[in-house]
Amino acid sequence: MEIENIIKKDSFWNNFDNTTEILKERANLSLIIKKFKNLKNEFQDAKILLELSVEEKDTASYNEAYNEIKEIEKKIKKLSVQMILDGKDDKNNAIISINSGAGGTEAQDWTEILFRMYIRWAERRGYNNSEIIDIQYGDEAGIKSVTFSIKGEYAYGYLKFETGVHRLVRISPFNANGKRHTSFASVAVYPEISKEININIDESDIRIDVFRASGAGGQHVNKTSSAVRITHMPTGIIVSCQQEKSQHRNREIATKVLMSRLYKLEESKLDEKKKEIHNNQSEIAWGNQIRSYVMHPYQMVKDHRTDYEKGNITAVLDGDIQEFIEKILINTAT
Repeated sequence: MEIENIIKKDSFWNNFDNTTEILKERANLSLIIKKFKNLKNEFQDAKILLELSVEEKDTASYNEAYNEIKEIEKKIKKLSVQMILDGKDDKNNAIISINSGAGGTEAQDWTEILFRMYIRWAERRGYNNSEIIDIQYGDEAGIKSVTFSIKGEYAYGYLKFETGVHRLVRISPFNANGKRHTSFASVAVYPEISKEININIDESDIRIDVFRASGAGGQHVNKTSSAVRITHMPTGIIVSCQQEKSQHRNREIATKVLMSRLYKLEESKLDEKKKEIHNNQSEIAWGNQIRSYVMHPYQMVKDHRTDYEKGNITAVLDGDIQEFIEKILINTAT
């Protein structure tokens, strides 16, 4: 009602940017209201069917009503989470950086496992346009660091609380003695900045280096210096891209990532808790983990912020992390 009153004002169309945002908000709210009404109708139909099945002692109808109510319950949960994702950047694509921490080759292998986990999660959600922006392979195995994008509506909103240190405990596949090993990797998530948001970057504040793109084991994948590294000297933020054959395209992508990180940095300055998630300066080791993945001596994945646990670690590492995501979103909203 409040939005409709704003739209009715004669001055509403004077500010194009403001008009666009309000119309987007109205469309989003209208969609949520429509979904809520549909769910209400579905529930009423299922309730009537359930009551009739009890009166008639009709087992088949009872089971049908029961299954319909369970499906409605899932839809309500999904809608509730969507209503929580009301931040100004929540609907954006996500840019994710994963860096290996304490643990050497073990940590680099763990970084690659985490990378695969998020790609599999994206595929489960129907986000099929993930792109690697930059990747540094380990000397023996795994990945030292990787930056990639996940494209899809609410990708950033869902993943924003994945930022933090992730800890793995397992029997080392790289140790002949079969000893238990603990590895760490850090995850940082940024919103991909839309074209409507203008981030001014002074050319004198950046240094651009070009180099040859390389693949696993240090093998050159091309003979020209097409890879680009941009250093933002005032903040110390460094981004690079080497996935495209064109130097111009790599520079364009790296600049986009830099803008996202600078935007998140400026946003964090307004946060009273001053969470500087832009630079991963905290030690990637003991005491800082948000989630532990234990494969030995028992199997358990535990989120230390919500205490939510799941025993099927194989499924989790295959991308089944939605419940962890929803738990932290709901806890943060309440």
